[in-house]
Amino acid sequence: MKVIAIGRNYSEHAKELGNLVPEKTVFFMKPETAILKDNKPFYYPNFTKDLHYETEIVFQICKVGKNIEKQFANRYYDKIGIGIDFTARDLQRESKEKGLPWEHAKSFDNSAVISQLVDKEEFTDVNAVNFSMTLNGNTMQIGNTKDMINSIDEIIAFVSEYVTLKIGDLIYTGTPKGVGAVKIGDKIEAFIENKKMLECEIK
Repeated sequence: MKVIAIGRNYSEHAKELGNLVPEKTVFFMKPETAILKDNKPFYYPNFTKDLHYETEIVFQICKVGKNIEKQFANRYYDKIGIGIDFTARDLQRESKEKGLPWEHAKSFDNSAVISQLVDKEEFTDVNAVNFSMTLNGNTMQIGNTKDMINSIDEIIAFVSEYVTLKIGDLIYTGTPKGVGAVKIGDKIEAFIENKKMLECEIK
């Protein structure tokens, strides 16, 4: 099982970090050890001094697929949740400045927080799902999947051209604007359609 994360999939988020909106889908990978579930606390790692949250809708692959056509992509996922993609922004910035890979800034242990997953059939339209995140009770991010540059079906079609998708794989779909830093003692809560799906304390 693997985690595939889509980068710069909301134009306003790309702009807030001073990045160009990509012409093609951008994705990177996280190992299984990155997954943090069951509302367990996140322990602030000692290798960063600038840890950022990124709130994202996540979907789970239910069928093995390769070179999946967009019109058939909806058959390959069955569950949706919400997650936090933690990023060591200082490490990422340093690596990008040197033109180096930045997996160590994104793929470290427990960096992919995930809520419980619900059947996609519970949503009237997966391409118009509202979600939000609060930090210590203050709303920091509000998003809707209709604002994604690449839809879920487009993501599946693109990624499966390069990587075989397997049952249980998680795909993080990118974050809207409003990302920011966390510190020890903070509490994150994330919501889909006003239903709290996830909470995570920073320790």
